[in-house]
Amino acid sequence: MKKNKTSRAWVHDHVNDPYVQRAQADGYRARAAYKLLEVDERDHLLKPGAVVVDLGSTPGSWCQVAVKRCGPKGRVFALDILPMEVVPGVDFLHGDFTEDEVLEALEARLDGAKVDVVLSDMAPNLSGVAAVDQARSIHLCELALDFAVRHLKPGGQFLVKVFQGEGFMAYRKQVEAAFSSVQVRKPKASRDRSAEVYLLGKGLRA
Repeated sequence: MKKNKTSRAWVHDHVNDPYVQRAQADGYRARAAYKLLEVDERDHLLKPGAVVVDLGSTPGSWCQVAVKRCGPKGRVFALDILPMEVVPGVDFLHGDFTEDEVLEALEARLDGAKVDVVLSDMAPNLSGVAAVDQARSIHLCELALDFAVRHLKPGGQFLVKVFQGEGFMAYRKQVEAAFSSVQVRKPKASRDRSAEVYLLGKGLRA
């Protein structure tokens, strides 16, 4: 009964969410588009001609933003464990980022190209056990950071979703060791009750 009430409340909130309504009006696949748009307006990550990798891309709203901002000379690569409908201009790979062969396939698609921006909106499938879910989330963040460090151009930028909790500060220190500056961003489209924040690493250290 409690689960049904929670589900109904979520549906009600979702349908009446101004960002959901705005996304539908603007043609974005999810309200998450406005998180990236807000960060990009402030920090200017997505520039014309940029090479971008979007980890955890489905349903594709961040890809839509990246394609629009980077223009016809930009290149956008995306990966998700869930399928994603085609976004024109995006090279999408369907697979599990934690598997070596999937990572190798993504690297093969890059074909040696150095990346300007790595975006990660990855989150684990939730088990309902907070400590387990947080550990899985931090693990995905660490994998995304490792990928960014290996594939970004010197001076490149990294935006990653992190849930505050156990391991957050230790992870932030890892990002700080790799980038010249690190800021925390909490876009307005990120729900207040959510523990999610975005860490923005600017200027990959050579």
